[in-house]
Amino acid sequence: MSDKDSYTQMMTFLWVCQYGNFSAAARAKNISPSAISKIISRLEKRIKVRLFLRETRRLILTKEGEQYLKSVRKVVDAIAESDAFAESLPHEVRGTLKIQTMASFAKHQILPWLPEFLNTYPDLTIDIQGEPQFIDTFDQGLDIAIHSDVLPSSSRIARKIGKTSWITCAAPAYLEKYGVPGHPEQLLAHRCLQFSFETSWNTWVYRVEGENIVIPVEPQLRFKQGDFIRAMALSGAGIVRLADFHIADDIRNGDLVPLLPDYLIQEEQPVYLIYADRVNISPRIKAFIAFLEDKIHNHPWKI
Repeated sequence: MSDKDSYTQMMTFLWVCQYGNFSAAARAKNISPSAISKIISRLEKRIKVRLFLRETRRLILTKEGEQYLKSVRKVVDAIAESDAFAESLPHEVRGTLKIQTMASFAKHQILPWLPEFLNTYPDLTIDIQGEPQFIDTFDQGLDIAIHSDVLPSSSRIARKIGKTSWITCAAPAYLEKYGVPGHPEQLLAHRCLQFSFETSWNTWVYRVEGENIVIPVEPQLRFKQGDFIRAMALSGAGIVRLADFHIADDIRNGDLVPLLPDYLIQEEQPVYLIYADRVNISPRIKAFIAFLEDKIHNHPWKI
Protein backbone atom coordinates (compact mmCIF):
# COMPACT_ATOMS: atom_id res chain seq x y z
CA MET A 1 0.00 0.00 0.00
CA SER A 2 1.24 3.48 -0.84
CA ASP A 3 1.78 6.24 1.73
CA LYS A 4 -0.96 8.20 -0.02
CA ASP A 5 -3.50 5.38 0.57
CA SER A 6 -2.50 5.11 4.24
CA TYR A 7 -2.89 8.86 4.69
CA THR A 8 -6.32 8.77 3.01
CA GLN A 9 -7.45 6.02 5.37
CA MET A 10 -6.25 7.94 8.44
CA MET A 11 -7.95 11.17 7.35
CA THR A 12 -11.19 9.30 6.59
CA PHE A 13 -11.06 7.76 10.06
CA LEU A 14 -10.63 11.24 11.58
CA TRP A 15 -13.57 12.59 9.56
CA VAL A 16 -15.86 9.81 10.78
CA CYS A 17 -14.78 10.48 14.37
CA GLN A 18 -15.34 14.20 13.90
CA TYR A 19 -18.80 13.98 12.30
CA GLY A 20 -20.07 10.95 14.20
CA ASN A 21 -21.03 8.60 11.38
CA PHE A 22 -20.35 7.70 7.76
CA SER A 23 -23.23 9.69 6.27
CA ALA A 24 -22.35 12.96 8.01
CA ALA A 25 -18.69 12.61 7.09
CA ALA A 26 -19.64 11.84 3.50
CA ARG A 27 -21.86 14.93 3.25
CA ALA A 28 -19.16 17.15 4.74
CA LYS A 29 -16.50 15.91 2.34
CA ASN A 30 -18.78 15.54 -0.70
CA ILE A 31 -18.18 11.82 -1.21
CA SER A 32 -20.53 8.86 -0.96
CA PRO A 33 -21.21 7.04 2.34
CA SER A 34 -20.34 3.75 0.63
CA ALA A 35 -16.89 5.12 -0.25
CA ILE A 36 -16.35 6.11 3.38
CA SER A 37 -17.45 2.68 4.54
CA LYS A 38 -15.13 0.88 2.10
CA ILE A 39 -12.13 2.97 3.16
CA ILE A 40 -12.77 2.28 6.85
CA SER A 41 -13.20 -1.45 6.13
CA ARG A 42 -9.86 -1.50 4.28
CA LEU A 43 -8.24 0.32 7.20
CA GLU A 44 -9.59 -2.17 9.75
CA LYS A 45 -8.45 -5.05 7.58
CA ARG A 46 -4.98 -3.54 7.16
CA ILE A 47 -4.35 -2.89 10.87
CA LYS A 48 -6.34 -6.00 11.93
CA VAL A 49 -8.35 -4.03 14.49
CA ARG A 50 -12.05 -3.24 14.79
CA LEU A 51 -12.34 0.52 15.23
CA PHE A 52 -16.09 1.11 15.58
CA LEU A 53 -19.11 -0.54 17.13
CA ARG A 54 -21.77 0.04 14.50
CA GLU A 55 -25.13 0.84 16.10
CA THR A 56 -28.30 1.88 14.27
CA ARG A 57 -27.84 5.65 14.33
CA ARG A 58 -24.31 6.17 15.54
CA LEU A 59 -20.83 4.76 15.69
CA ILE A 60 -19.00 4.11 18.95
CA LEU A 61 -15.23 3.83 19.07
CA THR A 62 -13.89 0.59 20.44
CA LYS A 63 -11.07 0.77 23.00
CA GLU A 64 -8.69 -0.06 20.19
CA GLY A 65 -10.32 2.68 18.11
CA GLU A 66 -9.73 5.21 20.89
CA GLN A 67 -6.03 4.30 21.03
CA TYR A 68 -5.76 4.44 17.25
CA LEU A 69 -7.42 7.88 17.22
CA LYS A 70 -4.73 9.22 19.57
CA SER A 71 -1.98 7.82 17.32
CA VAL A 72 -3.56 9.16 14.15
CA ARG A 73 -3.89 12.64 15.63
CA LYS A 74 -0.18 12.61 16.49
CA VAL A 75 0.70 11.60 12.92
CA VAL A 76 -1.52 14.24 11.32
CA ASP A 77 -0.24 16.92 13.71
CA ALA A 78 3.34 15.97 12.83
CA ILE A 79 2.58 16.27 9.11
CA ALA A 80 0.95 19.66 9.64
CA GLU A 81 3.97 20.80 11.65
CA SER A 82 6.32 19.68 8.86
CA ASP A 83 4.26 21.53 6.24
CA ALA A 84 4.27 24.68 8.35
CA PHE A 85 8.04 24.44 8.70
CA ALA A 86 8.48 24.06 4.94
CA GLU A 87 6.24 27.07 4.31
CA SER A 88 8.34 29.15 6.72
CA LEU A 89 11.57 28.44 4.83
CA PRO A 90 12.85 31.22 2.60
CA HIS A 91 11.92 30.36 -0.97
CA GLU A 92 15.13 31.58 -2.50
CA VAL A 93 15.97 30.96 -6.13
CA ARG A 94 19.17 28.99 -5.91
CA GLY A 95 20.70 25.70 -7.00
CA THR A 96 21.11 24.30 -10.52
CA LEU A 97 18.40 24.69 -13.15
CA LYS A 98 18.67 22.01 -15.84
CA ILE A 99 17.06 22.98 -19.14
CA GLN A 100 16.71 20.88 -22.29
CA THR A 101 15.82 22.61 -25.54
CA MET A 102 16.62 22.88 -29.21
CA ALA A 103 20.10 24.35 -29.62
CA SER A 104 18.75 26.89 -32.11
CA PHE A 105 16.08 28.08 -29.66
CA ALA A 106 18.66 28.37 -26.88
CA LYS A 107 21.06 30.34 -29.06
CA HIS A 108 18.59 32.76 -30.64
CA GLN A 109 15.86 33.13 -27.99
CA ILE A 110 17.32 32.29 -24.55
CA LEU A 111 20.97 33.31 -24.64
CA PRO A 112 20.26 36.98 -25.50
CA TRP A 113 18.48 37.56 -22.17
CA LEU A 114 20.20 34.90 -20.06
CA PRO A 115 22.73 37.38 -18.55
CA GLU A 116 19.81 39.50 -17.32
CA PHE A 117 18.21 36.44 -15.74
CA LEU A 118 21.45 35.46 -14.00
CA ASN A 119 21.93 39.01 -12.73
CA THR A 120 18.43 38.82 -11.25
CA TYR A 121 19.14 35.45 -9.62
CA PRO A 122 22.91 35.39 -8.88
CA ASP A 123 22.71 32.24 -6.72
CA LEU A 124 21.35 30.17 -9.60
CA THR A 125 23.43 27.95 -11.90
CA ILE A 126 22.12 27.16 -15.40
CA ASP A 127 22.79 23.88 -17.23
CA ILE A 128 21.42 23.96 -20.81
CA GLN A 129 21.36 20.73 -22.81
CA GLY A 130 20.84 21.10 -26.55
CA GLU A 131 18.63 18.38 -28.04
CA PRO A 132 16.80 18.73 -31.37
CA GLN A 133 13.97 16.52 -30.09
CA PHE A 134 12.43 16.08 -26.65
CA ILE A 135 14.05 13.37 -24.54
CA ASP A 136 12.37 12.70 -21.20
CA THR A 137 15.15 12.81 -18.60
CA PHE A 138 13.14 14.32 -15.74
CA ASP A 139 13.92 11.25 -13.63
CA GLN A 140 17.60 12.12 -14.09
CA GLY A 141 17.32 15.67 -12.79
CA LEU A 142 15.92 17.62 -15.74
CA ASP A 143 13.82 20.61 -14.62
CA ILE A 144 12.40 22.12 -17.82
CA ALA A 145 12.27 21.28 -21.52
CA ILE A 146 11.33 23.63 -24.36
CA HIS A 147 10.47 22.03 -27.70
CA SER A 148 8.31 22.21 -30.77
CA ASP A 149 7.47 19.39 -33.20
CA VAL A 150 5.04 16.59 -32.27
CA LEU A 151 5.53 15.54 -28.64
CA PRO A 152 5.33 11.88 -27.59
CA SER A 153 2.42 10.82 -25.40
CA SER A 154 3.48 11.44 -21.82
CA SER A 155 2.25 12.17 -18.29
CA ARG A 156 4.43 15.29 -18.23
CA ILE A 157 2.94 18.78 -18.26
CA ALA A 158 3.20 20.47 -21.68
CA ARG A 159 2.19 24.12 -21.80
CA LYS A 160 2.04 26.12 -25.02
CA ILE A 161 4.17 29.26 -24.64
CA GLY A 162 4.45 30.35 -28.26
CA LYS A 163 4.14 29.37 -31.88
CA THR A 164 6.46 29.24 -34.83
CA SER A 165 6.16 29.32 -38.61
CA TRP A 166 8.44 27.42 -40.96
CA ILE A 167 10.00 29.46 -43.75
CA THR A 168 11.58 28.27 -46.99
CA CYS A 169 14.53 30.52 -47.76
CA ALA A 170 18.02 30.83 -49.25
CA ALA A 171 20.90 33.29 -49.32
CA PRO A 172 20.99 35.95 -52.08
CA ALA A 173 24.23 34.41 -53.37
CA TYR A 174 22.55 31.03 -53.97
CA LEU A 175 19.53 32.59 -55.67
CA GLU A 176 21.72 34.71 -57.92
CA LYS A 177 23.65 31.64 -59.02
CA TYR A 178 20.83 29.06 -59.30
CA GLY A 179 17.68 31.17 -59.72
CA VAL A 180 14.57 31.73 -57.64
CA PRO A 181 12.01 28.88 -57.61
CA GLY A 182 8.59 30.19 -58.66
CA HIS A 183 6.61 27.05 -57.80
CA PRO A 184 7.05 24.46 -55.02
CA GLU A 185 7.68 21.66 -57.54
CA GLN A 186 10.72 23.56 -58.81
CA LEU A 187 12.39 22.81 -55.47
CA LEU A 188 13.02 19.30 -56.79
CA ALA A 189 15.61 20.76 -59.14
CA HIS A 190 17.40 22.72 -56.40
CA ARG A 191 19.99 21.87 -53.77
CA CYS A 192 18.10 21.51 -50.49
CA LEU A 193 19.21 20.93 -46.90
CA GLN A 194 17.34 19.00 -44.18
CA PHE A 195 17.57 17.46 -40.73
CA SER A 196 19.23 14.06 -40.40
CA PHE A 197 16.56 12.50 -38.16
CA GLU A 198 12.89 11.66 -38.55
CA THR A 199 10.83 14.77 -37.87
CA SER A 200 7.89 16.72 -39.20
CA TRP A 201 10.38 19.51 -39.88
CA ASN A 202 11.49 17.57 -42.96
CA THR A 203 7.99 17.72 -44.44
CA TRP A 204 8.05 20.58 -46.95
CA VAL A 205 4.37 21.35 -47.41
CA TYR A 206 2.80 24.14 -49.50
CA ARG A 207 -0.64 25.37 -50.46
CA VAL A 208 -1.24 24.79 -54.18
CA GLU A 209 -4.63 25.47 -55.80
CA GLY A 210 -6.43 25.19 -52.47
CA GLU A 211 -4.77 21.96 -51.34
CA ASN A 212 -1.76 21.20 -49.15
CA ILE A 213 0.89 19.27 -51.05
CA VAL A 214 4.17 17.80 -49.84
CA ILE A 215 7.23 18.29 -51.99
CA PRO A 216 9.54 15.26 -51.61
CA VAL A 217 12.82 17.14 -51.77
CA GLU A 218 16.00 15.05 -51.87
CA PRO A 219 18.50 16.86 -49.63
CA GLN A 220 22.16 16.91 -50.59
CA LEU A 221 23.16 17.79 -47.04
CA ARG A 222 21.67 16.64 -43.74
CA PHE A 223 22.51 17.80 -40.21
CA LYS A 224 21.28 16.98 -36.72
CA GLN A 225 21.54 20.59 -35.52
CA GLY A 226 19.49 23.33 -37.13
CA ASP A 227 22.30 25.84 -36.69
CA PHE A 228 24.49 23.82 -39.07
CA ILE A 229 21.70 23.98 -41.65
CA ARG A 230 21.41 27.73 -41.09
CA ALA A 231 25.17 28.23 -41.44
CA MET A 232 25.24 26.37 -44.74
CA ALA A 233 22.27 28.37 -46.01
CA LEU A 234 24.01 31.64 -45.10
CA SER A 235 27.08 30.47 -47.01
CA GLY A 236 24.96 30.01 -50.16
CA ALA A 237 25.02 26.21 -50.09
CA GLY A 238 21.31 25.65 -50.75
CA ILE A 239 17.64 26.15 -49.88
CA VAL A 240 16.43 25.42 -46.35
CA ARG A 241 13.19 25.32 -44.40
CA LEU A 242 13.69 26.58 -40.85
CA ALA A 243 11.63 28.02 -37.98
CA ASP A 244 11.14 31.76 -37.73
CA PHE A 245 12.47 31.77 -34.14
CA HIS A 246 15.73 30.55 -35.68
CA ILE A 247 16.16 32.79 -38.73
CA ALA A 248 14.00 35.90 -38.12
CA ASP A 249 17.04 38.17 -37.75
CA ASP A 250 18.68 36.72 -40.89
CA ILE A 251 15.56 37.55 -42.91
CA ARG A 252 15.23 41.04 -41.41
CA ASN A 253 18.88 41.69 -42.26
CA GLY A 254 18.50 40.38 -45.82
CA ASP A 255 20.99 37.55 -45.27
CA LEU A 256 18.27 35.01 -46.11
CA VAL A 257 15.41 35.59 -48.57
CA PRO A 258 11.95 33.98 -48.03
CA LEU A 259 10.77 31.93 -51.02
CA LEU A 260 7.41 30.90 -52.44
CA PRO A 261 5.32 33.42 -50.45
CA ASP A 262 2.22 32.70 -52.55
CA TYR A 263 2.27 29.02 -51.56
CA LEU A 264 2.77 29.25 -47.80
CA ILE A 265 0.33 27.44 -45.53
CA GLN A 266 -0.97 29.42 -42.56
CA GLU A 267 -0.55 26.61 -40.03
CA GLU A 268 1.81 27.40 -37.15
CA GLN A 269 3.56 24.92 -34.88
CA PRO A 270 3.28 25.26 -31.08
CA VAL A 271 6.32 25.78 -28.88
CA TYR A 272 5.89 23.88 -25.61
CA LEU A 273 7.27 24.33 -22.13
CA ILE A 274 7.47 20.88 -20.53
CA TYR A 275 7.91 20.04 -16.86
CA ALA A 276 7.25 17.07 -14.62
CA ASP A 277 4.89 18.25 -11.88
CA ARG A 278 2.04 20.75 -11.96
CA VAL A 279 1.96 21.19 -8.15
CA ASN A 280 5.41 20.89 -6.61
CA ILE A 281 7.26 23.43 -8.73
CA SER A 282 10.51 24.67 -7.21
CA PRO A 283 11.24 28.41 -6.93
CA ARG A 284 14.01 28.17 -9.55
CA ILE A 285 11.59 26.64 -12.09
CA LYS A 286 8.88 29.20 -11.31
CA ALA A 287 11.40 32.04 -11.73
CA PHE A 288 12.57 30.78 -15.11
CA ILE A 289 9.04 30.20 -16.41
CA ALA A 290 7.97 33.72 -15.42
CA PHE A 291 11.07 35.24 -17.01
CA LEU A 292 10.71 33.20 -20.20
CA GLU A 293 7.03 34.02 -20.65
CA ASP A 294 7.72 37.72 -20.11
CA LYS A 295 10.34 37.67 -22.86
CA ILE A 296 8.38 35.76 -25.49
CA HIS A 297 4.73 36.57 -24.70
CA ASN A 298 4.43 38.82 -27.77
CA HIS A 299 6.04 36.35 -30.19
CA PRO A 300 9.26 38.41 -30.63
CA TRP A 301 10.52 36.35 -33.58
CA LYS A 302 7.45 37.04 -35.70
CA ILE A 303 8.54 38.37 -39.09
